[in-house]
Amino acid sequence: NNQKVEITMFKGFSGQKLTVSETEINLVTGGNGPPLLLLHGYPQSHVMWHKVAPSLAKNFTLVIPDLRGYGDSGIPQPDDQHYNYSKRATARDQAEVMDALGYPQFMVCGHDRGGRVAHRMTLDYPEKILKLCVLDIVPTYRIFEDADKDLATKYWHWFFLIQRHPVPETMIGNSLEFYLRTQFGSWGHGADTITEEAFGEYLRCFKRPDVLYATCEDYRAGASIDLEHDKVDLATKISCPLLALWGALGAMHNRYDVIAAWKERALNVQGKAINSGHFIPEEAPEDIIEQLSEFFLGE
Repeated sequence: NNQKVEITMFKGFSGQKLTVSETEINLVTGGNGPPLLLLHGYPQSHVMWHKVAPSLAKNFTLVIPDLRGYGDSGIPQPDDQHYNYSKRATARDQAEVMDALGYPQFMVCGHDRGGRVAHRMTLDYPEKILKLCVLDIVPTYRIFEDADKDLATKYWHWFFLIQRHPVPETMIGNSLEFYLRTQFGSWGHGADTITEEAFGEYLRCFKRPDVLYATCEDYRAGASIDLEHDKVDLATKISCPLLALWGALGAMHNRYDVIAAWKERALNVQGKAINSGHFIPEEAPEDIIEQLSEFFLGE
């Protein structure tokens, strides 16, 4: 089934599973040029890049994985500290994937959870990351620090998913398609931007109870161990160039000065709002192709 998706949605790309030290990572690779790692967000998989990958492959060697616990990647056993779904553990997988493919240095773009993984990777492996792009996020630490009623209303799933296992898992599992369509409907703009083929893939993966558990663990880690890791690094600024892009129709735009929020954590920040909701690579693929090409190919 997964092989079929790669053939139809990522023509000319090759799929593989790579064993890293703690799990197995499912990915597609393709293209020519400098290596660019693309990391997906919630509640998605590597499939979210399908509209932008063919164009980007003309200028970059793309590595497009599923994060641990998502898609068809391995699912480490959840633990009481939520370490196995910490951004540190997830970032390590992807650094090891790039090493295994022969890319000791590379550029990375992460959307949503993938952006948080990329942020952590840049702190943990500064010598590896040449440039970083984050899509529709500000740092996790900042979000929890100034959470209020407005944030808790817009980001309700952050506070729902961190409830003890198996509460959110059971509730989501009992109305899975409704839940996923609600996520895409409330965070995205334009009903048809998530193709039925892509939605079918997201749904297929979430039908696995262990994926549901793992993706909740990702958020539980975000509200606990990730904050501890972040606290240690608050004084450390990301030194590589950082591009922040966010949806002008999304929750970020009205709540944060996104560039200022990233300037607290990085030395060299640029960015802009894109005319879309949260799922930018699927809602505004042309803009993403243009912005990423310009940023990652520029001096």
